[in-house]
Amino acid sequence: MRISHLIPLTAIVAIAFVSQASAEAMVRDQKVITSAGARAMVDACTAWAGQNHMVLAMSVLDWAGNEIESHAMEGAGANSIDTALLKAKSALRWRRPTSEMNKIVRSGQNLAPTFMHDFPQPGALPIMLDGDMIGAMGVSGADGEKCAQAAIDAVFKK
Repeated sequence: MRISHLIPLTAIVAIAFVSQASAEAMVRDQKVITSAGARAMVDACTAWAGQNHMVLAMSVLDWAGNEIESHAMEGAGANSIDTALLKAKSALRWRRPTSEMNKIVRSGQNLAPTFMHDFPQPGALPIMLDGDMIGAMGVSGADGEKCAQAAIDAVFKK
C-alpha cells in the first residue's frame, strides 16, 4: 500500500524537474552593450582618429540593431553618421567585418548583401565579447575598421 502512494509523488517530482529544465531551456543570458560602453567606444575611436589626423563619424548598435550611440567629429560630412550606421547594421547582420563582405560581393561569391539593402563597404566590425556578439560599430571615413578595432580593444580588452 505504501508503494502505491509513492508512485504519484514520484510522478509529480519528475514532472516538476522536467518543467524546470524546460523553462531553463526557453531562455538565455544575453550580454548587452551599455550606453556607457557605447560612449566609451565612441570616445576611444575619436581619440584614435585625432591621433591619426582623421575626421570620422561613428555609430554603435546593440545586439538587436538598436542605435546606442553616434558621433560625428567636427568637419565630418553631412551623410557621415548615416553611412556609419549603415555599415554597422551590415556588420551586425552578417556577423563579420564589412571589408570581408565587400570582398565576397566583389568576387561574386555572394551578392545577397547588395539586394538585401545592406551596405558592404569597409568600415564596420561586429563587437564580440566572450564569443557573443553584443553589437557592432560602424565608422565612416578612411581606416574605419582600424578605428573600430582600436575602440573595441580600448573598451573590452583591458
